[in-house]
Amino acid sequence: MAGPSEAELQSAGLRFTQSGPIAEITLCRPERRNTQSPAMWRALAALGQTMPTDIRVVIVRAEGRSFSAGLDRSMLKDPASPHEAADGETISGLLDGSDMTVARTIREYQDGFLFLRNSNFISIAAVQGHAVGAGFQLALACDLRVVAEDATFCMKEVALGLVPDLTGLTPLVRQVGYGRALEICVTARNVVAKEALSLGLAHSVVPVNDLESETRAMAHTLLQADTAAAREVKQLVQSAEVLHVEHQRQLEAAAQTRLLRARSATADGSDRGF
Repeated sequence: MAGPSEAELQSAGLRFTQSGPIAEITLCRPERRNTQSPAMWRALAALGQTMPTDIRVVIVRAEGRSFSAGLDRSMLKDPASPHEAADGETISGLLDGSDMTVARTIREYQDGFLFLRNSNFISIAAVQGHAVGAGFQLALACDLRVVAEDATFCMKEVALGLVPDLTGLTPLVRQVGYGRALEICVTARNVVAKEALSLGLAHSVVPVNDLESETRAMAHTLLQADTAAAREVKQLVQSAEVLHVEHQRQLEAAAQTRLLRARSATADGSDRGF
């Protein structure tokens, strides 16, 4: 299955590059603060469906001063307005369908975020400036977040009379807890880099000029891990958040059995690089 073409990605405001086992997905619409649209979400989903199997780390980054200022507001124009979003999909057009159709379409949008939880690779968000609404949720979709000192997170949806619906709530609650997540969402307040670090939303905070180098350094550190073990442990960490300990211990035992058998089957028993 072929992935989206370079022209299709560019039209959606994205760029995809690969350097060995590291892939980069770049939001490249800085003149619009990397606002997001259905076209971008569909392109992200297509990238996820066709991600090369040799990729072990995916970096999500953005050009310009902001990671992403959230939803392209032209999507929210009054239904009577003739204005349309750049990619032709609007809320008014979405609501022309049945409730089932609306829900199905939103699930298609969500696929552009969910693929970053795939256990075949570890995903890192490199966040600078504003990460608002869908931008916050895109950062939350990644496993790890390296954050510049000027970063500001905000779950803006409630202030617009909406809810976060791009799968960001689950990782937010897991990172900061129920009460803090509720407060962040309902007040739609800003969470600056220092607080994000203290809450566990950011794994490190660095000077703006060091964001790219620090993110790449983290990526290369992750590459030192054993490939199979890293994939197994990502799945186990994900399941440990939601499963009863009895079920979790079974998964851990099964994963360890697979790894021990694979290690035993190697001719020389040497370690395998990630």
